Amino acid sequence: MYTETEGIVFRQTKIINGRRMILLFSRRYGKISAGTSVTEKGKGKAALALRPFVYGRYDLAKTRENYFINGGDVLRSHFAIGGDVDKYMAASYIMELTEKLLPEEAPAPELFSLLLDFLDAMEKRKQKFGTLVLAYQAKALRSCGSFPRLDACVSCGGEEQLCAVGIKEGGALCKSCVPEIYENDRLIYNAEFDIVNILRFLSEQPLDKIAGLALEEGAEKTLRMLLSAWTEEYLGVGRLKSEGFFPEPEKSY
Repeated sequence: MYTETEGIVFRQTKIINGRRMILLFSRRYGKISAGTSVTEKGKGKAALALRPFVYGRYDLAKTRENYFINGGDVLRSHFAIGGDVDKYMAASYIMELTEKLLPEEAPAPELFSLLLDFLDAMEKRKQKFGTLVLAYQAKALRSCGSFPRLDACVSCGGEEQLCAVGIKEGGALCKSCVPEIYENDRLIYNAEFDIVNILRFLSEQPLDKIAGLALEEGAEKTLRMLLSAWTEEYLGVGRLKSEGFFPEPEKSY
């Protein structure tokens, strides 16, 4: 069967006889692995469409078990991401995270649109890439149906003085509940900044509303640890290879 889909290229791997395998996040089929004989040295539109970060339209041959890319067109290359090392590493981290979040061949249109928005925003952003990364992480977790409860204390149900987030508890904790829980649980993020409302803001606001904002370094590190711990606890995604983009934060929680 011959078909067509839009997609975002996660990565490519060389195999025998000059062929490659492309890991593609397709809008129609979700995450798929597809073989191709389009050569890397080619200067045509199909070769350019197989590079990482590219958003393109792809011609597929689909059998019962396999996909094969016969050709492609670049819709947006996101070329500028590769021109800045820090930008490239931040985007690579998000691509690897998204890849881990997706099951094989399960369409995820909301996450697809989110990733495309992220790549567009990252290409334009000049500095302070970490805040944009955090916003994507928060939105991706919400899209996957795995996100902390932030509207009330998960321990007592109160809606006032929400000052911390507990990983094992599943969400926000109020000022009264933190001390008694903290004695038995080290995975509680009790920050000097308004951690609950900032996390809520990052998860709810469109990326274009966040594109010009930047968190202070301390707040960014704390939220990064929180979201990484949450992702490992509830989705089984541990430390990623590309996480070396971030300096290892001190564990002060």
